[in-house]
Amino acid sequence: MRKYLILAAVLLGCVTTTVAQDVRYNFAQEEDFSKYKTYKWVELKGADQADQLTQNQIKAAIDANLATKNLQKVDSDSADLYIDIQTAVGTEKQFTSYNTGWGYGPGWGRGWYGYGGGMSTTTGSTTTIYVGQLGVDMYDSAKKELVWRGTASKTIDPKAKPEKQQKNITKAVDKLLKNYPPKKK
Repeated sequence: MRKYLILAAVLLGCVTTTVAQDVRYNFAQEEDFSKYKTYKWVELKGADQADQLTQNQIKAAIDANLATKNLQKVDSDSADLYIDIQTAVGTEKQFTSYNTGWGYGPGWGRGWYGYGGGMSTTTGSTTTIYVGQLGVDMYDSAKKELVWRGTASKTIDPKAKPEKQQKNITKAVDKLLKNYPPKKK
């Protein structure tokens, strides 16, 4: 029984929750993305939005990324693409544990087959983390159809310092737009 308790303590000591960004995207398979040269920011009525500062940070990161892909931002309705962003922020629990050492088990202690005593302490804590999701939609302005959509989770933390917030947003946008324009098969 003791060895199962020790095994459980060791496994518990190895448990951590990662907060990696999860990126997903989808696109119109038949679309020729090489024809898109310009884009315009639009806002969808009723869509969830972050505060104005965060929106500006997101748009600036997207503008910088799309500029490297030879897409030019314009204010004209004749832009090839209309782009909108949506954000959502929720919370989830994160459990972190730490094990102070390894206990003794069979083969340790009094003789090779004996059982020895040992002290192993596992401590844990639960914290609330903010999970923000960023959604980016691109519409063909002529057809008025969605041609590309991407989401990045664990991107926006309203409690983060401004520098950390910008770093997370930039990293998420870079990961999100890494596969834009989609490769032809």
